[in-house]
Amino acid sequence: MYEWLKALHVLAVISWMAALLYLPRLMVYHVDAPAGSQQSETFKVMERKLLNGIMTPAMIVSWVVGLYLAWAGFGFKGGWLHAKIALVLGMSGMHGFLVGRVRDFAQDRNSRSGRFYRIINEVPAVLMVGIVILVIVKPF
Repeated sequence: MYEWLKALHVLAVISWMAALLYLPRLMVYHVDAPAGSQQSETFKVMERKLLNGIMTPAMIVSWVVGLYLAWAGFGFKGGWLHAKIALVLGMSGMHGFLVGRVRDFAQDRNSRSGRFYRIINEVPAVLMVGIVILVIVKPF
């Protein structure tokens, strides 16, 4: 059963990461759409569906299954595991930040630039690199 749960965890993480990388990119384009326009309303629907239909469920599955795997496989021991969990907490913080930005766009209150969202788009990628290295290499 452990291997099946590991596979589920990897699938959930891939889905979560895809959404974390795509949502800020949608926002880059949404910034240029005039508030109230058809284009802006379409972006709002896309952002909401991505967040509620993929990103948040994938995060929940990643956390629930990941915590079980950490307990069952490693007894929550290992410096690499603690560092990984810290980075995943950072990823979850990024998730929460993006939830707030989706709410801002939904209420036509975005105050940030496309450049800001381009930069923010790199945060999940950097965290992902650290997490993958920790999981595969287990350097400590």
